[in-house]
Amino acid sequence: MNLTKNTDTNHLVPTEFYLCQNYPNPFNEKTIIKFCVAYKTKVKLEVFNSEGKMIKTLLDEEKEAGTYEVNWNIKNLPKGDYFYQLKAGNFISRKKLTIIK
Repeated sequence: MNLTKNTDTNHLVPTEFYLCQNYPNPFNEKTIIKFCVAYKTKVKLEVFNSEGKMIKTLLDEEKEAGTYEVNWNIKNLPKGDYFYQLKAGNFISRKKLTIIK
């Protein structure tokens, strides 16, 4: 993940899109998913079950360039492996997460 310093606001601004591994993983009740957006664009973050069926949209909105995190508190999902996917502009990345109970 590359970051550059924005001299106007003294903040770090990503130079590329990136999807981080959720933390903690595996998890029981809640997890955090971080991602970077390189430029202003529509961002969609979704969760899929192991069969590929979309079960939850965590985010679906336009975002400015920056680093973001989504806190996800699971409800009524059985233990097992799931996947989360970030779509931002032409960038698509998918990672695996595991729910334990």
